[in-house]
Amino acid sequence: MGREAVAAALANLAMYRPDRADRRPVFEVPAPASAAGPPADCVPSGVAPGPLGAAAADLRAGRATSVQLVEEALLAVEKHDGELHAVVHLMDASARAEAEACDAEAGAGRWRGPLHGIPITVKDVIDVAGAPTRAGSAAYDDLPAADAASVALLRAAGAIVLAKVSTHEFALGVTTPQSRNPHDPTRIPGGSSGGSAIAVTTGMGLGSLGTDTRASIRVPAALSGAVGLKPTYGTISTAGVVPLSWTMDHVAPMAATVGDAALLLDALRPGMAPVAPWTGAGVAGVGIGVPEAAFEGAEAGVAACVHGAIDILAGLGGVVGTAPRPTAADLEAANSAGLLVSRCEAAAFHRALAADRSLYWDEVADQLDAANGVAAVDYIDAQRLRAELLDAFIDLFAGVDLLVMPTVPIVAPPVADFARHLLLLSRNAIPWSFTGLPAVSVPCGWSEGLPVGVQLVAGPGREDLLVAAGAALERAQGSALNRA
Repeated sequence: MGREAVAAALANLAMYRPDRADRRPVFEVPAPASAAGPPADCVPSGVAPGPLGAAAADLRAGRATSVQLVEEALLAVEKHDGELHAVVHLMDASARAEAEACDAEAGAGRWRGPLHGIPITVKDVIDVAGAPTRAGSAAYDDLPAADAASVALLRAAGAIVLAKVSTHEFALGVTTPQSRNPHDPTRIPGGSSGGSAIAVTTGMGLGSLGTDTRASIRVPAALSGAVGLKPTYGTISTAGVVPLSWTMDHVAPMAATVGDAALLLDALRPGMAPVAPWTGAGVAGVGIGVPEAAFEGAEAGVAACVHGAIDILAGLGGVVGTAPRPTAADLEAANSAGLLVSRCEAAAFHRALAADRSLYWDEVADQLDAANGVAAVDYIDAQRLRAELLDAFIDLFAGVDLLVMPTVPIVAPPVADFARHLLLLSRNAIPWSFTGLPAVSVPCGWSEGLPVGVQLVAGPGREDLLVAAGAALERAQGSALNRA
């Protein structure tokens, strides 16, 4: 299957002709064209907390203790993990010790930061000091002495790491098939940050840290009923993360609500303008583009939920219209070129890693073996196509503030039948990680008893608009849609 996917991507790329002969490859996303704020009617008015924000407020007010929060998360692990298989390394002893220390410091009036005493989980491609990093693979086993840069930032803000959670092997897939969907254990949770989605939706922590290279935060968020917020490429360090693709990897938070995800994002981007206050903003006057191509192949229930979300945004004052892009050709081009870039870079890392390939999952080894045969000129052309798409999308955002579409056009497929849906699962998410633009998946309803996610996309550096619109949608829907 991996070889077939790479071969199909090469066939699509063979038809690509750059818009100009001197088109350069791209490896980064430009800063926003200006520092202008959102539309005049979209004014910050405070933070609407979710479970994480509420717990932080309760801790400050003395209504809760960190020890209580950690014990509740551990009870959720005990209750759910035997069936869902999210936790790969439980740090219960250290989490309890940290919680006691946080409570003692709080009692003395000392606060580490906005996440003081909050239990979280971390995807098992991200280093946590003293805990094994296995990347979901029998072929990889590292015991890092230091936290990844992102984990260190969350700890500095006061967060407590409760567990490492499951990932598709080496983050090279969108299913995490060894784990199970929290709403129906016969179905996949999505991936590659599947363990993060399960942990958030079942209460095994109040937030989770994951990665998104092609779709790995937003797909599991959509299929499992969480919020996944992928920031602009390069805004969060990937130091201490097992690489999949150096030019596409993003570190990103997952949480129960947009407000909670924003609180985590702010801790991960110290020195940047905070986005959490925008959870209190409105969307009046915000230009919203709806790309019709993103609805192709969508299940009727999914399309109905997403169109319902669009109607809500329009009712809140959003100015909704049809977006000319991405077209079906754009989606196909981004998926093909993104596959080649990510798999070629992964193949280079794994060649240097020199791990026992016989221990890899068959589908992962197949992808890497196929990528070894990709010509350098094809890799460069894929990066040139990436630059062309990025320019086109930046031009698009000169006339619209947000794009809105299904995160995934279908609900979570059964574990026994996910393979035929692989391309569709990630189709709408890949263009935004490939071009590095910020995007968020927000729960917007249910179909067949399973959650549906709507994806909001903005221009470079406009996470504030994503937070404003996503939180406004949550409030209008009655907030947080019952999870787990």
